[in-house]
Amino acid sequence: MHRVWVILGFLFAVGLLSAGVWSYGYRQALSQLSEKAEADLELAADRLSTQMQVYQELAVLMATHPVLRRLETPAQKRAARAILLDVADKTSAVNMMYLDRSGRVLASAQPIAQESMSDHPAFQRAMQGAMGSAHGVVDVSGDRTYSYAAPTFGLDGRVEGALIVVADVQDVEQTWRGSTEAVFFIDGDGVVFISNRSDLLFWQRDEGQVGLKPPGGEAVEFASVMVGPHEVWQLNWGRYLPSRALHLMLDLPVIDMTAEVLVDVAPAQRLAGLQAATVAAICLAFGALLFLATERRRTLAEANAVLETRVAQRTQALTAANMALRREVREREDAEAALKHAQEELIQAGKLSALGQMSAGISHELNQPLMAIQQFADNGSAFLSKGREEKASENLTRISAMAARMARIIKNLRAFARNESEPMGKVNLVQVIDTSVELTEARLRNEGVRMDWHPPKNPIFAWGGEVRLVQVFVNLINNAADAMSGQDDRLIRIRIEGGDKLAVTVRDIGPGIENSEKLFEPFYTTKAVGSSEGMGLGLSISYGLVQSFGGNIRGTNLETGAQFTVELEPFSEHEVA
Repeated sequence: MHRVWVILGFLFAVGLLSAGVWSYGYRQALSQLSEKAEADLELAADRLSTQMQVYQELAVLMATHPVLRRLETPAQKRAARAILLDVADKTSAVNMMYLDRSGRVLASAQPIAQESMSDHPAFQRAMQGAMGSAHGVVDVSGDRTYSYAAPTFGLDGRVEGALIVVADVQDVEQTWRGSTEAVFFIDGDGVVFISNRSDLLFWQRDEGQVGLKPPGGEAVEFASVMVGPHEVWQLNWGRYLPSRALHLMLDLPVIDMTAEVLVDVAPAQRLAGLQAATVAAICLAFGALLFLATERRRTLAEANAVLETRVAQRTQALTAANMALRREVREREDAEAALKHAQEELIQAGKLSALGQMSAGISHELNQPLMAIQQFADNGSAFLSKGREEKASENLTRISAMAARMARIIKNLRAFARNESEPMGKVNLVQVIDTSVELTEARLRNEGVRMDWHPPKNPIFAWGGEVRLVQVFVNLINNAADAMSGQDDRLIRIRIEGGDKLAVTVRDIGPGIENSEKLFEPFYTTKAVGSSEGMGLGLSISYGLVQSFGGNIRGTNLETGAQFTVELEPFSEHEVA
């Protein structure tokens, strides 16, 4: 029994919530509908005012036409009538008439039965020197017309007459007849004079009345209710008018009328009903799920005890597995640290190997300046003893140059042999290659290897580490010299090419690369087993160093010799930022 009361209470709450959602959604939809209807009403009113303004401006322009100044003779009247008829045909005006001060028709585009129109409201207003307007229904044809009367003035400033332009309201209605919303215009007497629904023409509204009544005054079904700030009419006025409609009004003092619109609220009701039904469906679905969940709760509670036991067992097993996993992670981290250390040592070993190959030449490079320094020192001493200070000064200058050369060689050797982590940054490629060439110069000269390297005048900056890049190019130069060791003609050519990536090519004229697939593998070498010239680590180390800078290194065979290309990223200031 308790469960039944809970279900009934839930259904009642869902009903109240759905009703609230419907009411709120209906008001919101009416607000949106009102904005659209207001825009449509203003558009229809502007369209009517614009179309009527054409005839108003036509009356003003034609009132001063020279042909209407003198209408005394029949010929003058015929000429005026022809002009008025031509303009009326071109502007779709029903008629155009010129009247004198007494209201007598002097000329008209179309024949008229009455000779005087002194009682016409528009003419009476024009006689006061202002623009006159009036609307009415033609007695014979029943056509609705709207008239504008523009005064004409004499040289003394007095009103001499008026030009009346008569427009057919039905022609104006044709441009917007059949629109979705019912639009109608009520004149100052409370009569529907213009509408896109012919059923509403000449319906009336008494002063203080809400709604409309037929011309005959018979009773019709009508009621007006306020939904928030919106006025909704309930009516049954024909199949071309909605049974429930939103009503809006807009005053048009320029044409002395009130524009009104009736917009069907059925779409707003359907939208609100859809929202309410959606909320009800969601609530009912949630209630059904909640009911099922409550029913299953007891079963889940029984199964929960079994699951807790199993979870405790699995937790114990996972704890043991987690400890083993942490131990494995520590072992992997130790292995990575050891691998990194081994890589650093391998790089240093590559440097020392290169220094070993260059040791003989470097010793010669240092020994030669030392001998020259000794000789220049002896000569300087001799010159001083003889009083030849100029010659002694010249020898001292040469001694200083030799010492500077030795200092530069030792500085490059110390920088090359350093075993420390070097941060990556801005590196001058021209300086790097100059240093590499200088370190290998002694060996190349002793072995008769010609170096074709012409440094650019301006520096070229790349992203990398200076010392490690020197090691890369020293390895490449030494490898090129080793490859040409059995030849008489030996040449190494180095070039720098710009572009999206900087490319440095080191080319020799040796026998080329035997196995390009294994070229960068560790301990791969084409030298004799047990040779003291290397262990096959130079290219492998160089490959790793260039990769760490975000670059690439590759070797290819040419028609004569081999070429190694080192690609590096150009340095840009935003990379540092």
